[in-house]
Amino acid sequence: QVQLVESGGGSVQAGGSLRLSCAVSRVTDSSYYMGWFRQAPGKEREGVSSIYSRTGTTYYADSVKGRFTISQANAKGTLYLQMNSLKPEDTATYYCAAVRYYGENTHLALDARRYNYWGQGTQVTVSS
Repeated sequence: QVQLVESGGGSVQAGGSLRLSCAVSRVTDSSYYMGWFRQAPGKEREGVSSIYSRTGTTYYADSVKGRFTISQANAKGTLYLQMNSLKPEDTATYYCAAVRYYGENTHLALDARRYNYWGQGTQVTVSS
């Protein structure tokens, strides 16, 4: 059973930066999509960014392109999300997630319904 534990959330003013970390354990190989998702009160969970561990291919939601960067220490290691130029609309609970999958799949990459392992979430609050 894959285990994911997020850290690094907090409060920051607009324009600031935060880095989220997700400690990953019990991953059996590198064929996983590892993703960051967020959910604001009253809104659906949305995909922010993901990485296919086997190839390093990354995916970003349009709303965060150019501001957020996803990375992974190694194919089975800690997942990171560097968030720069934060905006109040980035305020949400951020979740780390994983799903085992063989091959590239653009449609899966940011679809929360396809992920079956989830962390507990970490709060990010951006004030104006």
